[in-house]
Amino acid sequence: MSSAAAPTTTLISGDRYVGKRFVYLVLLLGVLTAIGPLTVDTYLPALPALSRELHASDASAQLTMTGLMLGLGLGQLIIGPLSDSVGRRKPLIIGLLGHALMSLLCAISPSIQMLIIARTVQGLAGAAVAVVAMAIVRDLFAGIKAAQLLSRLVLVTGVSPILAPSIGSALLALTDWQGIFVVLAGFAILSMVVAIVALPETLPPVRRTPAEPVRWLQAYAVLFRDRNYLIMVAVAALMFAALIAYVGGSPFVLQGIYGLSPSTFGIVFAVNAVGLIVFAQINPMFARRFSPERVLVGAVIVGVLAALGMVATAVLGLGLFGFIVSIWMLLAACGVASPNAAAIALSRHGENAGTASALLGSAQFLMGGITTPLVGALSNGTALPLAGILFFATALAAAMLIPARRHQRRMLEAELAMPAADLPRSHPSA
Repeated sequence: MSSAAAPTTTLISGDRYVGKRFVYLVLLLGVLTAIGPLTVDTYLPALPALSRELHASDASAQLTMTGLMLGLGLGQLIIGPLSDSVGRRKPLIIGLLGHALMSLLCAISPSIQMLIIARTVQGLAGAAVAVVAMAIVRDLFAGIKAAQLLSRLVLVTGVSPILAPSIGSALLALTDWQGIFVVLAGFAILSMVVAIVALPETLPPVRRTPAEPVRWLQAYAVLFRDRNYLIMVAVAALMFAALIAYVGGSPFVLQGIYGLSPSTFGIVFAVNAVGLIVFAQINPMFARRFSPERVLVGAVIVGVLAALGMVATAVLGLGLFGFIVSIWMLLAACGVASPNAAAIALSRHGENAGTASALLGSAQFLMGGITTPLVGALSNGTALPLAGILFFATALAAAMLIPARRHQRRMLEAELAMPAADLPRSHPSA
C-alpha cells in the first residue's frame, strides 16, 4: 500500500490488495477498529476508583459505558450516509480528532454527569471510525473476500477486549483513571496520523451520493424495504449483544459469584476469548467450503446450544467449569456468526455501503447498550441473569434466521420452476 494518501479521484480496487498489500490493509483497518473496544474496556479496572473519586454509585458509573455505546450507535446513523456523500477519509479523520478531544475532556471531568456526557460525545466521534472501516471493506470487497477481511477484523475486536483491561490495570500502576483517558487521546491522535498518511480514499466522486438529507432518508428507506438485509442486521446485532453482555457481566459473575481473583479472572477471560479468536480466523475456510449463509446458520445454532448450557449450569449449579465451557462455545459461535452476517448484509447494498454499514453498526452498538445494563439490573447473586440474556439473544437470532433461510429456498425453487423469460433479473441473497 502506498505510503501517501491516494488522490480522491483515483478508483481504488480491491484487486490491488493481495499478499503484503492485503496484510497492510488488515493491519491499518485493525488499528482503527481497535479504538472502539479499547475505548469501552480500558478504563474498566478504574471504575471503582472513578466511582469513589466522583462520589458516584455503581449504576451511575456503568452509565458511562452505556452512554458511550449509545453514542457509537446513534452517531453511525448520521456518519454512514455522510460518508457516502463526502467520501471515507474526511469523516474518519474528523471523528478521530473528536475522539481525542473528548478523551481529554473525560480526563478533566469534575463530576460523573460531565463524564457521562463526554463519554457519549466520545462515542459519537468514534462512530465515524466504526462505520468507515466497515464501509471501506464493502468498497473494496464482496462475498467471501469481504467475510475473510471481516474475520480478520473480528480478531481485533476479540483481542482488544482481552488486552484492554490488562492495559488499563498496567496504566493504573503508573497513573490514575484520568491518565487512561489521556492515553486513549494519544492513541486516537496516532491513529489519525496513520490514516492521513496511509489510508487512500476508497469512494471516488463518481460513486458518491448527493449530500442531501432527503437522499439519506431515501437510502435508509431502501434498506428498510430489504427484508433479508434487515434480518442479517438483526442477527449480527443480537450476536454482538451477546458478546457485549458477556464482556460487561463476566467480571460480576466470575469474580463476584465464582470468587476468582482479578488476576485469575484475566486468565479465564483470555481463555474464553480464544474461541472467538480461533474460529474468527478459520471462518474464511468454512465460508469457502460451505458458503457464508450455511456457516452463519450453523454458528447461530451452536450459540443457542452454548447459551442453553450456561442456563443449565446456573440452574443445576454445575460450577465454574461448566460455565467456562459453555461461554467458550458461545464466543466461538460469535466469532463465526458476526463476520458472515455482516458480509452478507453489506453485499446487498454496495451503492450505499456507508449507509448500510451505519445501520448495521448502529444496531449492534444500540443492542449492546441495551443489554449491558440489563445484566446489572437483573442481578440476583447467580449466573442465571447473564445466562438468560445470552440465551434470549441467540435464540431470537436463530428464530429470525432459520425461517428466512427457508423462505429464500422457496423463492429459489420457484424461480427454477419458472420459464427463463419470466425469471427476475436478480434475486436477493440471504
